[in-house]
Amino acid sequence: MLDDWKARMHLGVVHFMLYPVAKDEGPVAESFEALALDPFVDVIEVRRSEQPGMHARLRAIAEATGVGIGVGAQPLLLAAKLSLNDPEEAGRQAAIEEVKKSIDAAYELGARICAALSGPMPASESDIKHQMDLLVDSCVELARYSQSKASGEEDLVWLSIEQFDYTVEKRCIIGPSSMAAEFAARAREQVANFGLTVDLSHLPLLGESSAEAIELLRPYLVHVHVGNCLMHDESDPAYGDKHPRFGYPGGENDVPQLREFLEVLTYAGYFEAEVPTPKPIVTFEVHPIGEETPEQVWAHTKRTWMRAWAELGAE
Repeated sequence: MLDDWKARMHLGVVHFMLYPVAKDEGPVAESFEALALDPFVDVIEVRRSEQPGMHARLRAIAEATGVGIGVGAQPLLLAAKLSLNDPEEAGRQAAIEEVKKSIDAAYELGARICAALSGPMPASESDIKHQMDLLVDSCVELARYSQSKASGEEDLVWLSIEQFDYTVEKRCIIGPSSMAAEFAARAREQVANFGLTVDLSHLPLLGESSAEAIELLRPYLVHVHVGNCLMHDESDPAYGDKHPRFGYPGGENDVPQLREFLEVLTYAGYFEAEVPTPKPIVTFEVHPIGEETPEQVWAHTKRTWMRAWAELGAE
């Protein structure tokens, strides 16, 4: 582990989380370019834009600076309260159509992964099986839709479902690692361009360790997020799935947890795995809290990474 991380992975950042004021208005391209100019960054994850010409503009910046792009459908699904496992067919189809728009954006941007999330965990256990079936059907349809857009394997966009909490804030059916692994196996049997995104930020909310989660999910893992969460003080503005900076007071993740997560990924073989992207991706998902600025949080994030990597290399 003493070699440079750039030899093993591509580091990314979730643009729409670090720059919450630039959701789809304001300095979207300018804040994207600020990250693209940072040699620390290899990949920038964005939400689809409805601004005319924005996808072409972001792709031009990415190509000029040498960064990759990923697409996240999560913000729009959450904002509209859309669910890929909605038991009401009209609602499920609306969620599918929204993710199709993000897949279209991924092709326009030159991305290889479009990440999404499941809908809520049903209140009744008797409804879980039915909604898991619906979720599998939705994801298979979306992966096949992506296949229809591709000119070949070299530009095929993969669909990745991100694992979220199921009891705290997002309360998603995916969800516990055991359920996520079962779901992913069913989808992968039908479509090859499908996988899972695991987020270090969400593991404490799930009550799972890095080792527990990665052991179950490794065969389907195509994308990784890292960040922090806070789960013991509901009065704190960072409570729940808000992705505060590493080491935020009362938070769950800092240098030791990031180092452990990287160690688990290493021994699980993630950094040698075949993935749809040029190299395995580790993406920072961090969000300013209170008076913090994106620039401050980004500087702190990079220092946290370098400390965790140094500790990993010292072992």
